[in-house]
Amino acid sequence: MAEIANGCEEWGFFQLVNHGISLELLERVKHVTTECYKHEREDNFFKSSTPVKLLNELIGNGSEGKIEDVDWEDVFLLADDNEWPPKTAGFKETMTEYRAELKKLAEKLMEIMDENLGIPKGHIKKAFNGGEGDKAFFGTKVSHYPPCPHPDRVTGLRAHTDAGGIILLFQDDEVGGLEILKDGKWTDVQPIPGSIVINTGDQIEVLSNGRYKSVWHRVQAMPNGTRRSIASFYNPSYNATIEPATELVEKEKKDLHFGYPKFVFGDYMSIYTEQKFLPKEPRFQAVRSAV
Repeated sequence: MAEIANGCEEWGFFQLVNHGISLELLERVKHVTTECYKHEREDNFFKSSTPVKLLNELIGNGSEGKIEDVDWEDVFLLADDNEWPPKTAGFKETMTEYRAELKKLAEKLMEIMDENLGIPKGHIKKAFNGGEGDKAFFGTKVSHYPPCPHPDRVTGLRAHTDAGGIILLFQDDEVGGLEILKDGKWTDVQPIPGSIVINTGDQIEVLSNGRYKSVWHRVQAMPNGTRRSIASFYNPSYNATIEPATELVEKEKKDLHFGYPKFVFGDYMSIYTEQKFLPKEPRFQAVRSAV
């Protein structure tokens, strides 16, 4: 628990081993996501995707500079109520099992954060669900970052903080590229085989009253190898009200909420969608103004 507290307070990122998810399941996840990319998505990426078109134009025109507003990424979202890739054998069964395990792990981590922060057990989960019940959003972003012929001219995924709550990443253990901003310097997140990388989003920063900051991170485009990245998000319900936990607000500053606003998560997401790759502090200010 002390190591998790340190990871949350000092880094905003940490790698979790002994997490209770079987290596056999993780190997199946690797297999079905790789097969899905190869057989259902890779050709389309190189033939018709926006980043490939823009990069070809940039190089073909002999232009200097870098593509600034597109990521070198193939990505799709898995949620309970959307369409999943239909052709890869075992994909739905494997990813359904994996998502159920990850959701349980996220809820366990939230309880540990509650205890480390000194707030009532179940506080974060209850806040995210808008009370009792199971209304929080749990999504899984399946990304692949193909080899890039000009990795200095485009970013795999532009620098940002995550909007939501707890993010659980099963990253490639061979192809790197993930970096976090620590003390003003970009630092590699070196893969540990079989680990799950945890990071905290903007909503945990608010609920913890700034104790657990969301951290800037990015993915560099790489010249060799396809990087697989499977990020699951335990986010508040769009109707959930988010504010700093009462126990963490100093009494004399209770009305100020130590600078963090009270807001409805859906309102925050409306702003985040427009400002994802910009500093987060104006987002907090804008959502305060919207209340």
